[in-house]
Amino acid sequence: MTLALAVGLAGAVGAVARFLSDGAVQDRRSGAFPFGTLTVNCTGSLILGIVTGLAWYHGLGGRVHVIVGVGFCGAFTTWSGVSWEAVQLAERGLGRLAVLNVVGGVAAAAAFAAAGIVVAAVV
Repeated sequence: MTLALAVGLAGAVGAVARFLSDGAVQDRRSGAFPFGTLTVNCTGSLILGIVTGLAWYHGLGGRVHVIVGVGFCGAFTTWSGVSWEAVQLAERGLGRLAVLNVVGGVAAAAAFAAAGIVVAAVV
């Protein structure tokens, strides 16, 4: 039960951080592309990659990995946001941006996760 509570609290922090980060990025960008969501998904993937690398290579405890990975990163990153934004772009006739948002976002997030694992491996 304590682990579930810690995951929930980390999730609350992640959700607030996503809201603030996404807004801060979008407020500074013009155009239709959802750079705020892309930024939080890449940042969250990098954090998860680092935490995973620390667990794999340096013995970071499983509880910390779960709390940060499932709790914070799970709430900070948002596949539902990407999906919703892609539909919105497509409905506005911006199909290419919708595809770029989905395909590019997944590729970028995976690259950031891999980079985080590499960084943690060499630390």
